[in-house]
Amino acid sequence: MLEFIANATRGAVFSRTIRIPIRTAITRALVLNKVDDLELRDIDVVEPFTENDVRIDIHKVGICGSDIHYYSHGCIPPFYLNEPMILGHEASGVVTEVGKNVHHLKVGDRVCMEPGVPDFQSKASLSGMYNLDKNVRFWATPPPQYATQINHSASPWKAGHGCLRPSVVHPAALTFKLPDNVSLEVGALVEPLAVGMHAATKAKIRPGDTAVVLGAGPIGMVTILSALAGGCARVLVSDLSEVKLDIAKQLAPGKIFGFPVDQGEEVNEMQKLLQDHGADVVFECAGHHEAAVNAVRIAAIGGRVVLVGCASKPVPLEVGMMQFYLSVIPVEDVKVNSLSYIRDTFYNALKTVIFGMTGYPIHTKELSMTGIFRYAGVYPAAINLLASGAIDLNPIISKHWQFKDSVHAFDFARNAPLDCVKNIIHVRD
Repeated sequence: MLEFIANATRGAVFSRTIRIPIRTAITRALVLNKVDDLELRDIDVVEPFTENDVRIDIHKVGICGSDIHYYSHGCIPPFYLNEPMILGHEASGVVTEVGKNVHHLKVGDRVCMEPGVPDFQSKASLSGMYNLDKNVRFWATPPPQYATQINHSASPWKAGHGCLRPSVVHPAALTFKLPDNVSLEVGALVEPLAVGMHAATKAKIRPGDTAVVLGAGPIGMVTILSALAGGCARVLVSDLSEVKLDIAKQLAPGKIFGFPVDQGEEVNEMQKLLQDHGADVVFECAGHHEAAVNAVRIAAIGGRVVLVGCASKPVPLEVGMMQFYLSVIPVEDVKVNSLSYIRDTFYNALKTVIFGMTGYPIHTKELSMTGIFRYAGVYPAAINLLASGAIDLNPIISKHWQFKDSVHAFDFARNAPLDCVKNIIHVRD
C-alpha cells in the first residue's frame, strides 16, 4: 500500500496536508490507448481509498456518445486524451467495501454512481454548482490543463480512468442505493437521465407547459421523459431520423409528437400544432448550430430555452429574435396581394427589429436562455421517479453485450443502426 500526499487549502486562512492510502492493482479494463485503438487488457490502476469511500463491483455500464467521441477523435475540448484511459461512466454495481465514516450504505447494496467528483471545498461546490468546479474528476474524461489539483504527475487521477472494469473506488456521497424495483441495467442509465433532469430543472417547467425537444438521440429522449415528469402536458420533438421519432413517440403515446427535420420547415409545422403560440420551454439536444437557432424561433413569448447539446460550430445566435419576433402576415390576408408589397413589408418589419423603427407589427419576446453542463443534485429525484414508475427507461435499452465483447460493442455503437438507442455492457452477469 502506498500513500498519496495532497495539499488541501480552505480559503486563504490555512492549508493542511492529507495522507491518503492508495491501493495499486492490475485490473482487466476497456482501455482507449489512442484514437481508434481500443483494447480489453490489463492495466495498472492506482486508487485512493478513504474513510468516506466505498468499493463497488461494477455490473452494468452504458455506452455514451462521449465515449464514442473519445474513441473516434481523442478529445472533447478542453478534454484531450494524453495517455491510455479506461472508458465508461454510466454505471451500476454492488457495494463490496465501506469506509468507516459511511453509514448510509452497506456491503451488498445495489447502487448507481454519479461519476463526477468535485473538490467539495471549492467555491462552485459550496454554492451548489459542484458540476462546474474546475477540478472535477469525471470518469472517462482526461482532466483539462486548468484542473491543477488533479492534472499533475503525482495525481492518481491524471489519466481520467472510467469504470469499464470489474471494480472501482468512489465517494459514498456520490453513490446512491437503488430501490428493489429498479434493475441494475436501468440503474446504469440514471447518469444520462440526470442530464435530462438537470435540463428540465433549469427550464423551470410549470404544470401544463408545452415543450419542444430538438434532437431525438439518447439525451433527447431522457429530456423528453424528464420534461413530462416535470409537468409538461406534451412534447414536440424533431430529428433527422423518422425511426428515432417513432421510438420517441412510443415513450408516452399521445403526449409526444414527432417532426422530421426539413431545412427549418419542421419549425413551421410545429407552430401550426401550437397555433403560432410557440413552446413554453425548448431544449436543444441535437448539438447542432442550426438547431440552436431554431430553438429561439420556436419559443413562445416569455419562453425558456435550454442548450443541452454541444454544438461543433459557433452558434450564430440572433439576439434580436430573443427580444422580438415578427408577425408573419399570411398572403391571403394582404390586401395588396403582390410580391413587392410582401417583400417591402418584410424588410421594413426587419428594420424595425434591428434599428428600433416603429409602425410595423412586432411583439416583445423576452426569452430566457441557459446552458447546462452535466448535472448537480438530481440523482435522488431521478431514482425516485424511476421507482415510482413516472419514468421508464427500459424502452431505450436496445442491445446487451458481455464484457469480453466490449471492443465489438463500441465498434457497433460507433455505427449503430437508427433503431438503436442505448447499449449496455454486462461487466458481471
